[in-house]
Amino acid sequence: MSEVEYEAVIGLEIHVQLSTQTKMFCGCGLSFGEPPNTRTCPVCLGLPGALPVANEMAVHYGLMIGLALGCELAPRSIFHRKNYFYPDLPKGYQISQYDEPLCKGGRLGEVRIHRVHLEEDAAKLTHVGASGRIHGSDASIVDFNRGGTPLAEIVTEPDIRSAEAAADWLRLLRVTLRRLGVSDVNMEEGSLRCDANISLRPAGSEQLGVKTELKNMNSFRFIERGIKAELARQEKILRAGERVIQETLHFDPNSGRITSLRSKEQAHDYRYFPEPDLLPIAISQQMLDRAREAMPELPAAMATRLEQEHGLSAESAELLAFKDELGDYFEAAVREPVDPQAPPQALANWLITDLTGRLGEGQAPLQSRVEPGALAALVGLVAAKRISVGAGRSVLDKLVAEGGDPVAIVEAEGLGAMSDGDELAGIVAAAIAANADAAERVKAGNAKAVGPIVGYVMRETKGRADGGEVNRLIAQQLGA
Repeated sequence: MSEVEYEAVIGLEIHVQLSTQTKMFCGCGLSFGEPPNTRTCPVCLGLPGALPVANEMAVHYGLMIGLALGCELAPRSIFHRKNYFYPDLPKGYQISQYDEPLCKGGRLGEVRIHRVHLEEDAAKLTHVGASGRIHGSDASIVDFNRGGTPLAEIVTEPDIRSAEAAADWLRLLRVTLRRLGVSDVNMEEGSLRCDANISLRPAGSEQLGVKTELKNMNSFRFIERGIKAELARQEKILRAGERVIQETLHFDPNSGRITSLRSKEQAHDYRYFPEPDLLPIAISQQMLDRAREAMPELPAAMATRLEQEHGLSAESAELLAFKDELGDYFEAAVREPVDPQAPPQALANWLITDLTGRLGEGQAPLQSRVEPGALAALVGLVAAKRISVGAGRSVLDKLVAEGGDPVAIVEAEGLGAMSDGDELAGIVAAAIAANADAAERVKAGNAKAVGPIVGYVMRETKGRADGGEVNRLIAQQLGA
C-alpha cells in the first residue's frame, strides 16, 4: 500500500505599518529607534476620558491598497474593539475592524485576497533577564512608542502550496506596497510582519486540515524556513497516526525549533463589539477619486509595459518589475543616449545576472557605484563587439568597486577587442599546439574538450578575444 502524499495549504496574514505622519487614533508622531516611551499621549496610552480620532491618511492608504489588490471597497465600514489582556495593550483592547472591513476580496498574482482592514499596532514588549538575554527572562519592559501605529492587515485565502511560493508572493506584495508609497515595508524594523496559517491535507482532497499559525516572521528567509519546519512537523505527526492541534506557534530561526505559544483563539474569544467612540467610515466619491489619482504604475502593469515597449522576454520583464528598484534602474539605463546603443534585452540580462550578482546582499543597483548610464555604455560596447564579454565583465568588476566610465576603463586597461585577425589566428594555433590532447578529442567529436584551448587563448589575449570568433578559428584549424 503506497504512502499517503500530503499537500500544503497556506494562507498569510500580513501586518503593514502605514507611513503616516501620526498614529492611527491620536496626534503622536511615528518613530523608530526613539528613546522608549517618548511618543505617547493619553489617547494611545488608553488613559480615562481620552477619545480617539481616525487618521484620514491611514484610510486613504487603505483605499489605495484595496485598489491595488482589486478589492471591493466598502461604502461603509466600522471599527471594533478586539478585547484581550496583554502588557503591550494599555487599553485592554485593540481598535481594529471585524465584520465590516474597509476592503474585501481581490487578488494579487495567483493568490486571492480575503480582506484588508485597518487597526492600531500594539506596543513593543521586550523580555529581559538578569544577564540581559531576551528569552528565558526574569522581567518584561514595555515601550509604548509603537502602540497606536496605523496598520493595514492583509489576509489571503489559503491558496499557497509551498514555503517557497509563500516567500515569493510576499516579495511581490512588498514591492507592490513600496511602489504605492503607503509603507516603507522595512522588515528589519517591523514595518512588514507576517503570520502564516499552515495545514496539510491528502493530495487531491478538498477538505482542509487542522491549521496552526506561525507568528511574527520578519524576513523572507525566516518565513520560508519557518513554514518548511512546520510542514515537516505536521507531516511527522500525521504519519504517526496522531492529530495536529490547532494552536499558535513560534519558530526560532537560530535553533530551528518550533514552540507553542497558546491554543488558537476563535473570534468569540475576543468579544468583538463596535467601537463606541468612533463614527463609521463612509467612503465618499471624493475619497475614491483621490485614491485613484494617487495610484502609481503597479508591478504587474510595469512588467507588461516593459515587455511591449522594449521587446523583453516575459521572464525578464517580470524580474525587473517584481524586484525592488530593478525596473527603475533598467528604465534609467535604457534612456541613456550612449553610443553604441545597448540592446534592451542584453541590458536586462547584464542587470539581472551580472550586476546584481556582484552586489552585496540587500544592495540595490541604484545605490551602487554603477550609474545606469555606465551599465548602458558597457553593454553597448559588448554588443558592438568593441570589447569581449569577458573583458566586459572585468570592466563591470571595476565599476562595482570604484565606479567610473567604461570607455575610460577599457582604454586604461587595454581591454579593447582584438582587431588583427591574423594575430588571433596565430594565438589559436599556439593554443592548439599547447593542448594537443584536447585538440585530438575535439577532432574526434568531443566538443566539450575545447575548454583548455579556449582558456589558453583568453589568457594570452587577457580576455580581449571574442569567444565566438575563437571557437570558429579552433574549428576551422582543426577541421572539426
